[in-house]
Amino acid sequence: MNILITGATSGIGKQVALDYAAEGHTVIACGRNTDVLAELEQRFPENIAAQRLDVTDADQTMQALSSYTDIDVVIMSAGVCEYVDIDRFEAAMFERVFNVNVFGMMRCVEALLPNLKRGSQLVLVGSTARLLPFTRAEAYGGSKAAMQYIARTLQVDLQPRGICVQTVSPGFVETPMTDANDFEMPMRVSVEFASDRIRKGIRKKATDITFPTTFGLFLKLMSRLPQAWQVALSKRMT
Repeated sequence: MNILITGATSGIGKQVALDYAAEGHTVIACGRNTDVLAELEQRFPENIAAQRLDVTDADQTMQALSSYTDIDVVIMSAGVCEYVDIDRFEAAMFERVFNVNVFGMMRCVEALLPNLKRGSQLVLVGSTARLLPFTRAEAYGGSKAAMQYIARTLQVDLQPRGICVQTVSPGFVETPMTDANDFEMPMRVSVEFASDRIRKGIRKKATDITFPTTFGLFLKLMSRLPQAWQVALSKRMT
């Protein structure tokens, strides 16, 4: 398969790129870190092609991605996380987070969608953080909730074209992003575990690839409770 991955220079995206390349697939690894891109190409010179990409730059994204015409799977995993300081509330922080997690992803869709063929798979990496009102996660969780809604409507609108839209809803994964967290992260899994679950879910064309299973089921169950109960539960978890 020909697989294009954004956010391929760190965390989940990097591991998925390495694992697909090790399986013999052709991977277009997209990201901002040129040193890591060079490292990926050196490790798998026959299978990985590096593409410098900053999804916050609309012109660069269109120029970089619109020329790819034979992609079987697109995995959009580029993302950032910042937490709200409620005593120093900053609207600009929401702009930074949404610019990558939502608008950056949509810039990639705009560039790639015209060339996706019937049978292609479009995979958007979100988070289980969208399921509950976690403390300080207004920007990050809000961006992932927006992405989830967009993905579901894309699923409806792209079904007639034969394009499969999937989402990924990870819990806590051992990445540089979560390494910066200063709170307990229950059921945190390795990036290798995450990559394995994502690749299996893509192969099965699962609508939403959620892991770890127990953590995901718990949050999905809690998200069905009345809103006041969800707030009370989140306060207890703080």
